Parts: sequence; structure tokens; C-alpha cells
Amino acid sequence: MEGSDALLVARLAAGDDEALAETYDAHAAAVFRVAVRVVGDASSAQDVVQDVFVQLWTHPQRYDATVASLRTFLVVLARSRALDQIRSDARRVARHERVHRLTPLQDVPAPTEAVTAAETARLVQDAVNRLPADQRRVVELAYFEGLSYRQVALATGLPEGTAKSRIRAAMATLEKVLDRHLLESS
Repeated sequence: MEGSDALLVARLAAGDDEALAETYDAHAAAVFRVAVRVVGDASSAQDVVQDVFVQLWTHPQRYDATVASLRTFLVVLARSRALDQIRSDARRVARHERVHRLTPLQDVPAPTEAVTAAETARLVQDAVNRLPADQRRVVELAYFEGLSYRQVALATGLPEGTAKSRIRAAMATLEKVLDRHLLESS
């Protein structure tokens, strides 16, 4: 057996895909049994079997016929790969749980809060729509699209100082209009 294993692996090293097929036919069932025993499900065990035979195909020189039979080598490799998979799955689950634990819970607003927020948003949008076009554009860029003064200036082709002035003027107008509307709706 030792001689035939060494010959089979030498054929693998030479790129003989028939040797891989022969090895798979002879040892896949044993590799699968070990993998399914360790990981606990057939789907994951099939992944392990694939990893084992891919590793044998890509690194046949790692097998030493003087140390163990090819079957023993593949079974030990399968056990190792299966344990790696379990550890990897455990780390993934722990990461997911940690992220879930650290993510703050989003409070669901009360219906009255949602209505108030929607009404406030409508008032703000109406007030912005009543601004002169040049002021409305810079406010939309700065506050709805999140651009800086410099980015607003570049987007509109205005000098930065002019963009700042228009935003300030628009904000002063909005403050007056919105204070009046918000006080009336309270």
C-alpha cells in the first residue's frame, strides 16, 4: 500500500488528474465520514472534503509515505479542516453577536412623535421651497446633500464667500418663517 500511495501521489505531483480521481474514489467516503462526525452536518462536511482534495491536488508534496498511509493522511487532514471550519464558524457567530450587542437599539417613535416629525418636515420643506432659487439651491446642497461650504461653492460655481453668505441669509429667513410656523402649530 505504501508504494502504491507514493506512486499515486507522484502522479498527482506530475499533474495527473486521473490520479486525483482514483484517490477521490478510494478515500472520499472515509474523509466524508470523519468530516461529518466533526462538523455535524453533511453540507459542511462536503466543503471539508472538497478542501482536503484541493489541498492534496495543489500540495501533494505534503504527503510523506514513510509517515502514514494516504488514507490516514487524508483523514487527519479532514479532521483538521473540519475543526478549522468549526472555529471559523464560531468566530463568525461571535462577531455577529458582538456587533448585534454593540449596535444601539433603534427606538420606535410613538405615533404622535411620528406625526409631529412628519409635520415639522413638511413645514421645513415648504419654507425651503419659498426661498429665492439661489438661496434654495445652496441650502439644499449644504443641508440635504451634506456638502461643505467649499463643495457648495464648487457645485454652484460661486466664490466660497458668496456661497456662505447665501446659506446664512437663507438660514436667517428660514429661522424667522419656521419659528412663526412652529409656534403657531404648538
